Amino acid sequence: MAQRTASVNRNTLETQIGVSLNLDGAGNGNFDTGVPFLEHMLDQVARHGLIDLDIKASGDTHIDDHHTVEDIGITLGQAFSEALGDKKGIRRYGHAYVPLDEALSRVVIDFSGRPGLEFGVTFTRARIGDFDVDLINEFFQGFVNHAKVTLHIDAIRGNNAHHIAETIFKAFGRALRMAIEPDERMAGVMPSTKGSL
Repeated sequence: MAQRTASVNRNTLETQIGVSLNLDGAGNGNFDTGVPFLEHMLDQVARHGLIDLDIKASGDTHIDDHHTVEDIGITLGQAFSEALGDKKGIRRYGHAYVPLDEALSRVVIDFSGRPGLEFGVTFTRARIGDFDVDLINEFFQGFVNHAKVTLHIDAIRGNNAHHIAETIFKAFGRALRMAIEPDERMAGVMPSTKGSL
């Protein structure tokens, strides 16, 4: 099997982002973004997705974290798109339910080639520490638009905002792991009746 890796850089007037990933890794994460809570969440994606993920970012966090978080999502999506190539032989679909104490979230993903995000999450407070919870939606929207995936995220229950966020990112990692996994029965085959994704 060909190496499924990518390194992508995105430079704008607002941010400078570098993402390297190995889809067949061991779950190792290395993050230097200036947004500690996002780094904690990205570590969940790497560990639960068994993806080696290295992300470095600098941005206008003196204003707020919005551009940095969104652009990390964009660049990560671009890296996934590059690493998966034509997507032949992958399972394509993935899903996961993840609990953390009182919180439970479900994530379903389709590497469909069609960007679409359904974000059914209500947080119980506006911030987790210094982190604005609205930026979680922005992160996933950036990812979806550039990985060209259909992504459904639902927080089914939960009272603790940190728990809700963590179950979302853990479930995202596990859904990714399932969707990008090579399917021996589909080796070299496009997982679509249309012949392309």
